[in-house]
Amino acid sequence: MVLRLPRRRVGCVRSGRLRRRHSRGGGRVNVLSLFSGIGGLELGLERAGMTVVGQVELDPFCRAVLTKHWPEVPRHDDVRTAVAWWRDGGDTRPTVDLIAGGFPCQPVSQAGRRLAQDDERWLWPAMADVIRELRPRYALMENVPGLLIRGMGDVLSELAEIGYDTEWRCVSAASVGAPHLRERVFIIAVADPCGDGWEPRRPGDTKEGPRGREPRRGRVGSHDVANAAGAERREPQLQGMATPGRRTAEPRERDSGEGTLSNWWATEPDVGRVANGIPGRVDRLRAIGNAVVPQVAERVGRLILAADRKQVGA
Repeated sequence: MVLRLPRRRVGCVRSGRLRRRHSRGGGRVNVLSLFSGIGGLELGLERAGMTVVGQVELDPFCRAVLTKHWPEVPRHDDVRTAVAWWRDGGDTRPTVDLIAGGFPCQPVSQAGRRLAQDDERWLWPAMADVIRELRPRYALMENVPGLLIRGMGDVLSELAEIGYDTEWRCVSAASVGAPHLRERVFIIAVADPCGDGWEPRRPGDTKEGPRGREPRRGRVGSHDVANAAGAERREPQLQGMATPGRRTAEPRERDSGEGTLSNWWATEPDVGRVANGIPGRVDRLRAIGNAVVPQVAERVGRLILAADRKQVGA
């Protein structure tokens, strides 16, 4: 498995309110997407079994793509006013179980000046505000590995202050069989009803990726704000999450007894892996460059759902 959420402590959940909150798990998971782009993250989470109930995206080209593929989903254009927009919907808005999004990577990308918090495009605080106000059971953040060097401490410490336990890991597109590396950091935050965080990571908790490199990963409990603030000062390690050889197919993907993939990277007939039939080559390339690989998002989504079911059954 690419990511492994640790077992949660549930013995300290006492109040009826918290028990009811946890009883929602194991069923439908409603996703509010921020910084949606062209919907790569949503596509993967839907494949995992989640339901997209709202999207926030500023770029007009990307919004047009979202409208085509999610015509019934309500949409907004500014993450900074997303809370008011969502609440204005009143009873028509379902409960948000997961807030997911990849806030702009330019402030921490190696291709830029890496100003992080000093860059006007640093919109993590806006995403944190939405999480703080809507209080979903889960939050999922995606960004480039440069976040580990600049900005990660802010993200983890703010999530801890809000009351979320977090686990992060660097995942590559190659880990799901894609013919390119495309490493991205995924941070999973879980609302902590107990305030006691997770158990310490055990030795040998990770496995080697190809070329003998250790995956970058970490955990921070909501009680550990000080450690979260210093998280980015650790020297990051390079990693590759791909497993040598071909990925084993899931039962629904098999078309023979060999257990190999039949359609994991298959495309529609005569349609290339770019936005087809939409004018604007520059817009297409920019949107695809910013997109999350859906197969990676699906893998992460399945792990969140598995942890959710386990938590309910504990």
